[in-house]
Amino acid sequence: MSGYLTTHVLDTAQGCPAEGLAIELYRIAGGERTLLKSVVTNDDGRTDSQILPDEEFETGTYELLFFAGEYLDRTGTPPEKPRFLDVIPLRFGMSEDKHYHVPLLLSPFSYSTYRGS
Repeated sequence: MSGYLTTHVLDTAQGCPAEGLAIELYRIAGGERTLLKSVVTNDDGRTDSQILPDEEFETGTYELLFFAGEYLDRTGTPPEKPRFLDVIPLRFGMSEDKHYHVPLLLSPFSYSTYRGS
C-alpha cells in the first residue's frame, strides 16, 4: 500500500459538510515551508481527489491551512471583527507509507481534528 493524504471538513454548527472551504497543503522541511497544493472542498466537505496522492507522497512534516473565516462569512455565520477562527493551521507528521486522513470538525468558536481512517 502506498501512502496518501485526504481530509473531510464538517460544519458542526450547521450539521452539514463544509462545502467550498479553501485548503492549502504545505511541506515543512529544513526550516522551509513549501506550498504543494491548493484545493476547495466539494458538496460532501471532501476534496475531489487525494490532497497528496501516492505518487507525490513522502513521509515528513506537513501543514494544512483551512480558510475557515472565508467559509463562515460565505455561509452567513454572524461576523465578528476579527473572527475568532480565521485560518486554522494543522501541522502534523506522516511517518509511515500509509493512508493519512486528517479531518476537521468546525464551528465558529471551536474546531477539532484527529487521525482518521
